[in-house]
Amino acid sequence: MVGFTFTCMWDIGVNTWVWTSPLTDDGLAALAPKVREWGFDVIELPVEQPGDWDPRRAADLLAELKLRATVCLVMPSGRELVAADTVAETQDYLRRVVDVAAIVGSPVAAGPAYSSVGRTWRIDDRPQVYRELRANLHPVVEYAAQRGVRIAVEPLNRYETSLLNTVDQALEALDGLPAEGCGLALDTYHLNIEEAAPVKAILAAGARIAHVQVCANDRGTPGRDHQDWPALLGALGDAGYRGPLCIESFTPDNAAIATAASIWRPLADSPDALAVEGLAFLRAAAAALTR
Repeated sequence: MVGFTFTCMWDIGVNTWVWTSPLTDDGLAALAPKVREWGFDVIELPVEQPGDWDPRRAADLLAELKLRATVCLVMPSGRELVAADTVAETQDYLRRVVDVAAIVGSPVAAGPAYSSVGRTWRIDDRPQVYRELRANLHPVVEYAAQRGVRIAVEPLNRYETSLLNTVDQALEALDGLPAEGCGLALDTYHLNIEEAAPVKAILAAGARIAHVQVCANDRGTPGRDHQDWPALLGALGDAGYRGPLCIESFTPDNAAIATAASIWRPLADSPDALAVEGLAFLRAAAAALTR
């Protein structure tokens, strides 16, 4: 590591997608106490459709458990900020996600806030599309900043989008948008596929990193894979990232999400095992940086 003295461990979180989709009030009421009992600091709450779960009820539950929240946005077919006639509807959805994030105390609304997952096309004039994205994302970013939330824009791998695959592309696309309302969400799964040098990509993202999601290179348990976790975590430390590391994986039991994320086999002995073993690994890996 370059010039970084690690003095504290990151909070560790887990996304409810590990177990269920869509999230509901009853689902959260069942999951949140277990997540806290296992030792997680943060629970990540997807907003697939506003109204699937009640953010005020969730805020009360998490406060009682002393469990913090992060929020992620979801971009199915039809949610588009570029080259589409559904931009206004998508902006409205993103504002509603920001409102949810503010209620549950999440500092971010994270995800691919630009185009629907699975939409790919040959982009002939990328600078023009990025200008369109900035123009259409800007009012959402301003709305978020006023509410103390950052839109954390996530580059995805080439099979899920052709628009933002790398950190460099994302930095170019977001250039000029106010940093207090807009940053990057980095996901180790996508970094592993798209970045020739993930450590350099993390360092390039630097202070623009607003959120980090982690999993094994196959979407399974962190640590049961070939990723160079000491290097990745060291780079996050050097970049100054102090937010949580949130385990994101997906249940194969929901056909829609399993197809979207290409989850064709179990990724661990059980969802509980993925979460608990991932937590233990990340705690140990972060602690090792202090030695």
